[in-house]
Order: sequence, then structure tokens, then C-alpha cells
Amino acid sequence: MEDDLKERHHTELFCKSRFCRRKKGRKGDVNKILHFLLAFATVGVNAVIYGIRCYQSEAVRFELTVLVSGLMLPLLRTVGLRAFSMASETYTSGTHSAAFVTCPNDTVAKELARGIVEKKLAACVNIVPKITSIYEWQGKIEEDSEVLMMIKTRSSKVSELAEYVRSNHPYEVAEVISLPIDQGNPPYLKWIGDVVPE
Repeated sequence: MEDDLKERHHTELFCKSRFCRRKKGRKGDVNKILHFLLAFATVGVNAVIYGIRCYQSEAVRFELTVLVSGLMLPLLRTVGLRAFSMASETYTSGTHSAAFVTCPNDTVAKELARGIVEKKLAACVNIVPKITSIYEWQGKIEEDSEVLMMIKTRSSKVSELAEYVRSNHPYEVAEVISLPIDQGNPPYLKWIGDVVPE
């Protein structure tokens, strides 16, 4: 009951304020919206919610509701992401990378993967079997069955990783490409950083 009285009191005060004076015509509606934005900036969200109720025109109320929704969603998303980041470990985009290497078979992939992890060039290597690669090599279109290695490491280690692969890979030109990791599960990203030294 007390909350209803407070709400009614705030609504009446807001509707009597200069932010909610009714004007005729389309220009009046634009002025109302501009005044409404000023109210949003100065009075706060509660006043805005109460202010929407004091407009007699359904069209203006609808426009204001859409406007508030449009303004609030990005704000809530940003606040939510920041709160999640503060509650969990913080991660700087691009600190870690996922590198990809193709191999002719499982044996080569497992030997390379074991060496990469033992030398702390990566925290983890996934081996994806049975991929088909179609590529141009020395002027001819080739098709081979290969194995894909997906390697999670620090971005600062990609050069060392590429050198290790070049030195130990049977291909004349070994594929080593990497992509920076933008986001992920914070504990997992922390684990990569803990396992792979800078």
C-alpha cells in the first residue's frame, strides 16, 4: 500500500513537472520526447518509468518505451559483461591464440603434440582425425586425407611453436596458422596462462 502511494506521488510530481507539460501537434510530441530524454539524464530510471505513464498519447508512450528499451539493452549488456569480468578472472583479448597445423597421419600428429606440450609451447593440443584437404601444390590440384591439430597457447609463443613445427614436421611447407582468442571460459584461459610461461 505504501509503495503504491509513493509510486502515485512520484507519478503526479513528474506529470506536473516541466518535463511532462502537454503540447498539441507533432512538434509538441518531439518536445515531449526531448524533455523526456532530459528527465532520463537528470531524474533517473524511476522517473522515466513514471513519466511514461503520464502521457495521454499511446503513440508517444510507445515511442518512449521503445526508446528506453533501446537505450537500456546496450547499457545492461555492458554492465553485465563488466560484472562477469570482475567476478571472474579478467582476460585481455588476444593474450592467447589457437594455432592450427595439419599432419599426414595420427602418428606424426601425436609425436608433434607431445613435443609441443612437453616443451611448454602449448597447454593443449586436440587432434582431429580424418579431414580432407584440397589445395594447389606445384601447379596441380591435390586432395589428401590429413589430421588437424588445434593448439591452444599464448600468442607470444606462436613464433616458437611455428619454428618447432617446421623443424619436426615431414612436410616441405608445414601449415602453421594462428588466430587470437577473443573470449572464452575465464578459468580455461587462466589455465592456458598458468601452463604456458611467458
